[in-house]
Amino acid sequence: MQTSFTQAQLADPAMASSEKILRTCVHCGFCTATCPTYLLLGDELDSPRGRIYLIKDMLEGDKPASPEVVTHIDRCLSCLSCMTTCPSGVNYMHLVDHARAYIEATYRRPFGDRFIRTLLAATLPHRGRFRAAVKAARLARPLKGFLGSLPFLGARLAAMLDLAPASLPAQEEITRPRVFPAAGIRKARVALLDGCVQPVLEPSINEATIRVLNRLGVEVVLAKGEGCCGALVHHMGKQQAAHAYAARNIEAWHGEIEGQGLDAILITASGCGTTIKDYGFMFRDDAKLAEKAAKVSALAKDICEYLTGLELPAPSRSSGLTVAYHSACSMQHGQKLTDEPKRLLRAAGFLVKDVAEGHICCGSAGVYNILQPQIAGRLRDRKVANIARARPDLVATGNIGCIAQIAKGFADRAAVDGASPPPVVHTVELLDWALGGPAPEGVRAGVSA
Repeated sequence: MQTSFTQAQLADPAMASSEKILRTCVHCGFCTATCPTYLLLGDELDSPRGRIYLIKDMLEGDKPASPEVVTHIDRCLSCLSCMTTCPSGVNYMHLVDHARAYIEATYRRPFGDRFIRTLLAATLPHRGRFRAAVKAARLARPLKGFLGSLPFLGARLAAMLDLAPASLPAQEEITRPRVFPAAGIRKARVALLDGCVQPVLEPSINEATIRVLNRLGVEVVLAKGEGCCGALVHHMGKQQAAHAYAARNIEAWHGEIEGQGLDAILITASGCGTTIKDYGFMFRDDAKLAEKAAKVSALAKDICEYLTGLELPAPSRSSGLTVAYHSACSMQHGQKLTDEPKRLLRAAGFLVKDVAEGHICCGSAGVYNILQPQIAGRLRDRKVANIARARPDLVATGNIGCIAQIAKGFADRAAVDGASPPPVVHTVELLDWALGGPAPEGVRAGVSA
């Protein structure tokens, strides 16, 4: 694609990076075949190629973002399926991230949009606030009809109430240890992202991870000061906030690297993993953090990615259960990890089935299912229907957002047809179970084995 940016524009590192990405695009349109929003809406501007044209015109013309541009960029899930499909290697992720930050700086959103985005950005990255918000959502459920009727806000508020779980696991103790020693001789030492949303909704995921790693001779540390990876606000274009969260994690993990050392930094939410692996790019021009960020990104691994490099013992129990594996977009498209989780599940004694249209997003995409509930709902229903055709006993995936989204889809389906929904659990929870750990909560409730 030809560009005509001025030298003054290209003096901005972000603009120079986007200009290189734009020049990589050859207009082939292969991306349209795998884009979820183009699949549903059939509008060229809701395809990666169409959005690239809009972004180019906006950036090259040095124009404030227009309502049209904002509409179509907001509809992008950042599923990155287009990057898997693209034969030219267009880094759409970095381009759309730049576009979102540019929109945030040049466009004043309507009040309702500003309100919901500010609410999400102020709540989700903080465990205490998020827990309080979930409890408040449960209390507000009887008002769903009224809240859902509010102009500009109603559908999003209703989506928030629908996604709030009926109950939460007990809050973890303040005295929780920060280091979990290996069983027997220590073979490795890793840091584990504790995170923000996942420890509130499903603390069992990281607990299972720690048990598996400790059994394998791996010491696990929860670095003091780490927290939200920044992905949630990053994808809303809130660059300053995203970099602040990321910088805190970089410093926390770098302290461990320089201290007792780390063999890896492990992440159990693939959406977070994609962002953390990109810290090196995010801080490439930061004189203070560039080198540290690059080290952190180089050590970052998804839990399944790391486990495939270890020698796992034979499973202590063989369930023989059929597992439908849902590959989160951030796993297969963002991190290019496709077979690793399935290999681990098969080795653990599960019969693993792929899901039709596995490359298409479930509609979760961070907070997309709140900001774009209609599109997200259509994608969720499509995903659940495809999973149901596999007739699984269980559904496994590697991202907390996908777990919540798919579980909600099956719950809605069960309310209509009365069928018992399959438990939706994290891959590592099934591995822990197979290796002698407790059965995941959903499995205990829904499957006898």
